[in-house]
Amino acid sequence: MTTLYEHNRIAYEAAVSMLARTGRAAVIHPTGTGKSFIGFKLCEDNPDKVVLWLSPSEYIFRTQLENWRAADRAADLEVLQETHFDSTSEIQNDLIRSTKNMEECEASGELSNIRFCTYARLMLMQEKELAELRPDLVVLDEFHRAGAQRWGEGLHKLLEIYPDVPVLGLSATNVRYLDGQRDMADELFDGNIASEMTLGDAIVRGILNLPKYILSTYSCQKELERYRDRVKNAKSKAVRTEAERYLEALRRALEKADGLDEVFRKHMKNKSGKYLVFCANYEHMQEMIAKVPEWFAKVDTEPHVYSVYSEDVQAEAEFKRFKTDESGHLKLLFCIDMLNEGIHVDDVSGVILLRPTISPIIYKQQIGRALSAGKKQGENPVIFDVVMNIENLYSIGTVEEEMQAAVRYYRDRGEAGMVVNEHFYITDEVQDCMRLFRRLNETLGASWELMYQTAEQYYGIHGNLDVPKRYVTEDCLSLGQWLDTQRKVRAGKVKGILTEAQIARLDQLGMRWQSKSDENWERHFAAAQAYYQEHGNLLVNVRDGKYEGVDLGKWLAQLRTYKKSGIRGNYLTPGRIEALEAVGMVWDVPDYLWEQNYHAAVRYHREHGDLDVPYYYVNSDGVKLGVWIANIRFARRNEGSGRAELTKEQTDRLDELGMIWENKNNAVWERSYAAACRYRKKYGNLNIPVAYVTEDGCHLGRWIRKQKETYRSGMSEERRRKLQAIGVD
Repeated sequence: MTTLYEHNRIAYEAAVSMLARTGRAAVIHPTGTGKSFIGFKLCEDNPDKVVLWLSPSEYIFRTQLENWRAADRAADLEVLQETHFDSTSEIQNDLIRSTKNMEECEASGELSNIRFCTYARLMLMQEKELAELRPDLVVLDEFHRAGAQRWGEGLHKLLEIYPDVPVLGLSATNVRYLDGQRDMADELFDGNIASEMTLGDAIVRGILNLPKYILSTYSCQKELERYRDRVKNAKSKAVRTEAERYLEALRRALEKADGLDEVFRKHMKNKSGKYLVFCANYEHMQEMIAKVPEWFAKVDTEPHVYSVYSEDVQAEAEFKRFKTDESGHLKLLFCIDMLNEGIHVDDVSGVILLRPTISPIIYKQQIGRALSAGKKQGENPVIFDVVMNIENLYSIGTVEEEMQAAVRYYRDRGEAGMVVNEHFYITDEVQDCMRLFRRLNETLGASWELMYQTAEQYYGIHGNLDVPKRYVTEDCLSLGQWLDTQRKVRAGKVKGILTEAQIARLDQLGMRWQSKSDENWERHFAAAQAYYQEHGNLLVNVRDGKYEGVDLGKWLAQLRTYKKSGIRGNYLTPGRIEALEAVGMVWDVPDYLWEQNYHAAVRYHREHGDLDVPYYYVNSDGVKLGVWIANIRFARRNEGSGRAELTKEQTDRLDELGMIWENKNNAVWERSYAAACRYRKKYGNLNIPVAYVTEDGCHLGRWIRKQKETYRSGMSEERRRKLQAIGVD
């Protein structure tokens, strides 16, 4: 019997309880916290039940299963891809990796009750094959991946055939960010979330160790080359002379600053440890591997270098050699997309970020490789960021926000003892160099007249000064950055001199003095004011489309999210909150949205005679009625859960439409049972062929067979009595 960590034990018990009540339970925990062990524990505790385990790939499953079996500790490490697309190439690659029959991939030994299948394989199964699976439990690993259109089709076929089979979902994220912000916990589990934890929460509680975060000068060296070209092409001799002085100072500073070889020597405390090195593509990986002798000689003159990527047929064997390497040498695993297929190492000492990423999910998964590993070593893992990922607000900023939210939560509840870590600490090896870079950039833009002439030329071509911030002219002049500096100088955000005459000259070119963020606010707030004057409220439907040229409903919904979660405080400032409330902003609008959805339900009832609405049903007005019905059903069953509760009046109005409040799986069972009663009354027996389907579409023969199987493996006493009463043998 494997013992779970405390946080996973609590999540497991909550999931088991929720499965018993509702038949659906989702666990949303970050990478590295051992959530796959929750699924394996469920299999272990139910050895007499057939468990169908669905996963994005066979490799991920086998890696997780190997860690479970080898575990003499409380939780595993998992490295799973955060992918939000279902391209043809992805499906084809997964099918290639899944050519074995399911039986060949089944677990053995103490978990011999598991039957494994990829989502891609499930997608191709015919109804006959699905009918032969006969699972007692289903585990959806990385369940957000099932939101991909084609993979989702296979899963929904399975769930339609086995509506009463309990389903456990595991994922690091329930939201498909690149797919319309779809919440797969709502779509697949009716909002039944047994346990939810953010990466920041896990770090605050000490579940994942706080890393040592190192910023280095590697990217600064590349920037130096770019600035040399800019200085060389500067048209003003005075600017060139001054810039060359700063360029030389910067060159000397970079020479004095620790290079990557020294950074690795100082901060790689475990000189025989294992490190994951993230690269952008195959060419980039080969270039970086060539740097190994230069960068790591001070740590180990003979490091063991490995590389993996999905197209390499030797990748799995290469990874295994890295994983089992117990030598006294430094071990480096260079990764591209193979990392995203489920790489898993128990004793990794840290990660090296050589590839820039703007995805907060991918970023958190990358650093999560080190966070999860540090737990075993009893020391803080180390993250070497040599591409300045730390400056990306959508990456490390999200972790900081999650940590701050978690700290506030525990302190507000009087549980300050839960707070182990409060802040993300950074070792900045590039501070002096960045200061000189700023001075050099200011010097290159020192000739206000030259830059104004450049802006004038841009205006003559484009008719505006909406210049991207990173825009650089053919003469290597950073026009976008210069214009941004003028805005900041005028706003008093940075020091500088900007005369009224200069402001007037820029105004003649249509200078936009607000930042993009401020302009966005002003445009939307003006629309909000106009809407309030016209309608007397700000109860704007997110589906109403554009108003005054902006998506006002969507913007207001985002602001409610910001206020509720406490994020984006630099955008939704106290002053802006006050301004919104002055024009009728309502931060909680359940009644308005409820009425809109209720009227859609009335129309559906008129057309269909019931409220048995398919989950994915969307009416002609774009109202997701199926999702709304599922949500209010959940709210009614789970009063006190924190979700908006229905009033008695609302409940009565829905009852008048014949609302079915119980779990939809129960409703399906009751309808099938009623069909069986009618069949017995008409024919005097229940000797029903398996393929028999009633006139109203009930697969009665298949349902009877399923009840007989479930009767033997376990069902509620109430259902047993009801089946016995109609003579089910």
